[in-house]
Formats: sequence, C-alpha cells, structure tokens
Amino acid sequence: MFAVRSLSQRFCYWVTGLSLVALTACGSDVKEHAQTVEYQSVLTQALVPHDRYQKIQTYTGTIRSANTTGIGFELAGKLNTIWVDSGDLVKKGQILAQLDTDLLIAEKQQLEASLLQTQADIDLAISTLARTQKLKTQNYVSAQQLDETQQQVISLQANQKRIEASLSAAKLKIEKSTLTAPFDGVISQRYHNQGEVIALGSAVFNVVGNSQPVAYIGVPVDIAQQLTALQHVDVRVGKQTFTAQIAGISAEVNPTSRTVQIRIQLPESARAINGEIAYLVYQQDHITPGFWVPMSALTDGVRGLWNVYVAVKDTASVYKIERRDVEIIYTDEQQAYVKGAIQPNELIIVDGLHKVVVGQHVHLADNLAVEAL
Repeated sequence: MFAVRSLSQRFCYWVTGLSLVALTACGSDVKEHAQTVEYQSVLTQALVPHDRYQKIQTYTGTIRSANTTGIGFELAGKLNTIWVDSGDLVKKGQILAQLDTDLLIAEKQQLEASLLQTQADIDLAISTLARTQKLKTQNYVSAQQLDETQQQVISLQANQKRIEASLSAAKLKIEKSTLTAPFDGVISQRYHNQGEVIALGSAVFNVVGNSQPVAYIGVPVDIAQQLTALQHVDVRVGKQTFTAQIAGISAEVNPTSRTVQIRIQLPESARAINGEIAYLVYQQDHITPGFWVPMSALTDGVRGLWNVYVAVKDTASVYKIERRDVEIIYTDEQQAYVKGAIQPNELIIVDGLHKVVVGQHVHLADNLAVEAL
C-alpha cells in the first residue's frame, strides 16, 4: 500500500516537472516575441532639384479650308435651275445654278436689231458723204452741207459703238446668269430654292475648297511674340495630333478676345472638317527653382499650403516621418512642381499617406523604390 502511494506521488512529481518546463519554454517564446518590433514599409522617392519647369498651355481655334466662300450671282433675278445640293463634289467651272434669262435674251435681240438698223444708216450716210464730196469739187454743194454730212456719219458710227457696248453688256449679263464653281470643292450649304427671286449679291451656295486645311488659333500677345513664321508647332484636331507649320501671325489684337490670331498650315495628310475645333499645344519654360513630386505624395495643409511626408533617418535601418510645408507652382495630370521646406535628395513618401502619421518609425521599401522624376 505504501509502495503504490509512493509510485503515484513520483508520477505526479514527474508530470508537474514536465509542465513547469513547458510553461518556462512558452514564457521565453512570448518574451522573445514581445521584444521583436515590426516597422511599416513605405515607398519613397529622392527629391531632385530643377531650375525651371515646362508649362503646357492649350489654345483653341477653328479649322477652315484655304478656299471657303459663299458664292452667288452678280445679278438679281429668279432662280430658274439648281444643279447641285449640299454635300455634292464640284469641279472648277462646273455649272451650279442658273437664273431666268428670258428678259435678257429679248434685250439682246432688240440690241442686235438696232445694230443692224444703225449699220444700214451708216452705209447710207457714207454713200451720201461720197456723193457730197464729189459735188463739192464741182461747187454744186456748200461747205456747210459737206460738214453736216460728215458729222452725220460720225454720229451714226458713235451710236453704233454705243449699241455694240450695250449688246456686249447684255451678252455678259446672260453669261453671268449661269453660276459656276470657282474652284474644286464641296457644297457645304445651299441657301435658296428653285423659283425664288434672289437679290443682287445674295449667296446661293457655300463652297469649301479641297485645298490644305488651315487652323486659325488665337493666342495671348506674349505667346505670339515668342512664335515666328515657319515655326513648327503641335496641333491637335479630334484624336489626331499633327506637327504643323505657322504660316502667318496677325499684326493686330482682336478687340473681343484680346488675342493675336495665328494661321497654321496643317499637313496634306490631315483629315479635318471645316469648322472643327483645333488645339495648339504649346510648351513654355518658366525659370523657377523647385521639385517634381507625384500627386500621390501631397496631402492637405493649412493656410493654402500643402504637405509632403519626409522620411528622416533615425537609426541604421529605421526612418522617422516628418511633415514639410510646400507650395504648388504647377500641376499636370500626374505630378506637381513644388517649392518649400524641402531639400535636394530628401526622401519623400510617394504613396499610402493615409497609413502613416507624423513621428512614426518606418522601414524603406527598397524593392518598391521609384526613381526620382
């Protein structure tokens, strides 16, 4: 009985000892884990100083063909025939429309008859003058009669020239009653209908030529003074971007827009419709020291300023986060040009600013480091 109890006690002591060893081991692991500090990794970028930045400005204008005009008759009258309509392709000299010419034809026939009658009167007067001159040599007529006969011939000849001029004018009016295309192009719009009586000089069609398209863009005076004729610039039309040449710069300021008009000749390969919007993309250098930083590196500050977070070295591999005030000078879609309380080669945090706070210790994510802009 005593031996059994002694054996049981020994077994209990042995189990208790193993438990104490196990607890001691667990305690050492907990202590070791508690002494290990994990730091958050941050993505940084070194600041590179710049003495200037390029500001991209976009100015708008319109596309117009070099030959774009509203054409009409030089005479008033009734529109008798229309041969073309909007969207039709036309060739130079092609008949587009015609006025009613019945009255002009009648006037022409009347003048032709008057011319024939005048010619007959001239022939008779010339014959009379020849007889009068012969009789004068025989002293059968007076000098007064001879002078009157000569004057009659001269008057009839002058009247003949007047009628011939009127006949030429009538023929020209008939010719002008037919409207032809002044150049190759497209009918963009028709303003009148058949049978309509149109006024003198009223446009019947608007014709857009097939010549190279030209962009007319207004720019500020200071930009116009930096540009020169024949200079190459970038012009965007729709989804197309062309390298075009400046054909001319206006010599005056538009009183409404206060801009100077630039005439830019687009390349022959350009596909642009008359009236389409054109954009002049111009890069201008501004001499201002600063740094380029990603937009993701900026956070709101106070008093109109912005903040960046700088990783300052604390120990061998640990960095401490500090906040610096900066001023945004210029921005584009992806980055900003700033100046302020930052120095060259300082490391700014470029992503995940919402995950860190000022004074926090962090590690640098070397495997994710980005190159400076």
